[in-house]
Amino acid sequence: MTQQETGTLYIISAPSGAGKTSLVNALLPRVPNVKLSISHTTRPARAGEVDGTHYFFVDEAKFEQMVAAQSFMEYATVFGHHYGTSKAWVAETLAQGSDVILEIDWQGARQCKIAHPESVLIFIFPPSKAVLQTRLEARRLDSPEVIQRRLKEASQEMSHSHEYDYILINDDFSAALGELEAIFIANRLKTHVQFAKNGSILEEILL
Repeated sequence: MTQQETGTLYIISAPSGAGKTSLVNALLPRVPNVKLSISHTTRPARAGEVDGTHYFFVDEAKFEQMVAAQSFMEYATVFGHHYGTSKAWVAETLAQGSDVILEIDWQGARQCKIAHPESVLIFIFPPSKAVLQTRLEARRLDSPEVIQRRLKEASQEMSHSHEYDYILINDDFSAALGELEAIFIANRLKTHVQFAKNGSILEEILL
């Protein structure tokens, strides 16, 4: 008898400017049945960001209400703004058999690993601190003061990478994307996943 197939929770973290979002966006069309979790945040929307697509933008009061109602799987404060992941949405999506990607920091990753021990944690590094600074400056999103603060935060973020299952170095984008895709493919070929998905075929062969 096979168990019901459920999705896998993938937690991807990286310092700002390492290319995490670009890699995830490029991965989604290549790997079927994967959904990107949309976080709630109190951060103001940047140019081009759409509510409900990039984030759910809420005010401080609404965010605090959701915290009090224990609506978040994890939440954290980054650069003075709050970010949180909907507990109900993630649970429902995984139960439907879809994999879920969370793009969150190490604090959130730690909280999610406790709640979902089977989750897969991936950390993305830049090739060097110098390259990271160049990428942050090239985005033209932050002032020099904010960039220096992000670089400082990056060192702290990267110091927690040993808590993750996989580490990628985003030097060559195409190579890093291939490595990220390989993690998803390999995880779907694990024995318990294959028996959940193809149990009837495997059991018939094993008879």
